[in-house]
Amino acid sequence: MILWIVATLLGMGALAWGFRFAGQAATSNGPKFRDMPFGVAYGYVLGTGILLWLIWAYTQGRSADTAIANKFFFLRIAIEGFILFSIAAWLFRILGRSVGTVWSKKMFRSMPLTASFGIMTILIYAFLAIFAGVIAPYGQEEVILGAAANIVPGGDPALGGDPDFYFGTDQIGRDILSRLIYGAQNTVGIAFATTLLAFFLGGTLGFLAATLGGWLDQLLSRLVDVLMAIPSLIFALLLMTIASVWAPQLGIPLTVFMVLIIAVIDSTRVYRLARAVGQSIVVMDYIEAAKLRGEGLGYLVFKEILPNATAPLLAEFGLRFCFVFLTIAALSFLGVGIQPPLADWGTMVRDLGGFVNFAQFAPLAATAPLLAAGAIALLTVAVNFVVDWMLHKSSGLKE
Repeated sequence: MILWIVATLLGMGALAWGFRFAGQAATSNGPKFRDMPFGVAYGYVLGTGILLWLIWAYTQGRSADTAIANKFFFLRIAIEGFILFSIAAWLFRILGRSVGTVWSKKMFRSMPLTASFGIMTILIYAFLAIFAGVIAPYGQEEVILGAAANIVPGGDPALGGDPDFYFGTDQIGRDILSRLIYGAQNTVGIAFATTLLAFFLGGTLGFLAATLGGWLDQLLSRLVDVLMAIPSLIFALLLMTIASVWAPQLGIPLTVFMVLIIAVIDSTRVYRLARAVGQSIVVMDYIEAAKLRGEGLGYLVFKEILPNATAPLLAEFGLRFCFVFLTIAALSFLGVGIQPPLADWGTMVRDLGGFVNFAQFAPLAATAPLLAAGAIALLTVAVNFVVDWMLHKSSGLKE
């Protein structure tokens, strides 16, 4: 195996050298190929090789031989999904350039395809979360009478599916599609509320520390340093374990404790950013002018500092949302996050995870837990695409 890998890498190196040499000969030693480093030529050959392998693997996934098709089932689905989402993002960007306000049209004209994909995905998730009760065919905790348990996704009766439950059912006969939709409402909605609370706490304290300085700045900064020294997931898991004992005694839902715990832990990251941005703003001339006019602390924070810190904070909001979202899913997967009967993607991955063991023999059965995992991954990628674009715009860099 190692010899095969080494031989492949050496062969690709020879192809890269031949590619660069052929390019130089075909263009009469033109600057593009004459100045091309060997690493760039190797990258072209490697990219071409990966593309050809993906095409071959996709054809194998469409093979009439069931055993061969099963081996490449998930890769085929990934390729088809990538193509489908790319086309949808391209059409969405075209629509945005022709429909909307002058500001939105200008935004879509300067938007890369990745950002349009991210915005489109976020809008779809938001729509599902807001109208989950209308869109979902069944309730999130409803056990459907007459429906068998563990119906395979796909809707093909010959493979254990049911046309009435295209995404299948779980171990107790609940519709997976409905729980995925309600999962958007619960997981994403709670993550959004938690991120807002984290930004309110961290941003407010960070701006106060930057504006007032002195002992308040030192006290808050040292407290934040202590909290940030503890691994966030382990700390959240410890506190949630304690809260799971207190919640029944106090009559407070465990989800409320989870929101508060994650918000406080993540507010430390927001505090560091808000303090750093605030300290670079408070030394500006317009801040000194506002102080000489006799403006109070509230005016300085909300009228002077906050408007000038919007761009980095907005980008940080997207990143914080991803981390909070993944933390909630991880806690739910570990059993101390969003509690049943509420639908949650992390809980769904945990409950349906055993079906992954059948991926080699029945790929459709293994897709049940991957649907929830895919929903988590897709939203995370979409938010990061939008955040990258926002950071690029706020940095002032040009293409």
